[in-house]
Amino acid sequence: MELFGEQDTASPRRGPVRTVLAVDDSRTNLAVIGKRLGHLGYLAVLCDNGPEALDLIAARGFDLVLLDMVMPGMSGVHVLREIRGSRDTADLPVIMLTGRSDPAAAVEALAAGADDHVAKPFAFEVLTARIERVLTRARRIADLKRSNATLDARIAARAMELGETRNELAASRADRQRLVASIQALNDQIEKLSL
Repeated sequence: MELFGEQDTASPRRGPVRTVLAVDDSRTNLAVIGKRLGHLGYLAVLCDNGPEALDLIAARGFDLVLLDMVMPGMSGVHVLREIRGSRDTADLPVIMLTGRSDPAAAVEALAAGADDHVAKPFAFEVLTARIERVLTRARRIADLKRSNATLDARIAARAMELGETRNELAASRADRQRLVASIQALNDQIEKLSL
């Protein structure tokens, strides 16, 4: 595992540092990707095999994974299926990178759950744009999930309040019925005494 990331003041990115895990069996590809991502203000973690990538993902949070589709041992598609199969990482953004330029490769990557697919060789500007798009989409989804959780909590609180109000209303009705029965019993006793 290697880390690349430079806090370059000329970096076009602003805001919190995003962490990207790049997984590729080519150390040359990893070095280029790591350096380019570092210059853009990302913290790049580099990994050259699937099992180590899964260990890294389990051990720490990443904002995005760039995953080579074809690797010896454990393929990128297998790694992606493992990522999507875990509740903790099911929503982790993944962009699949591959040397295969045929449409079947894109279909296979997207069917396995990739958020995007980029064929090698690629213009780094295109990859950067896709990274930003995927991260923006992931941010929006996370915001929606937080909003939904807040709404769910408010709905649960309102449901509890409604249940308590129903219980209070039922108790009031029961008290009213007892009071009416008590008044009726007193009226009956007054009528008996009047006779």
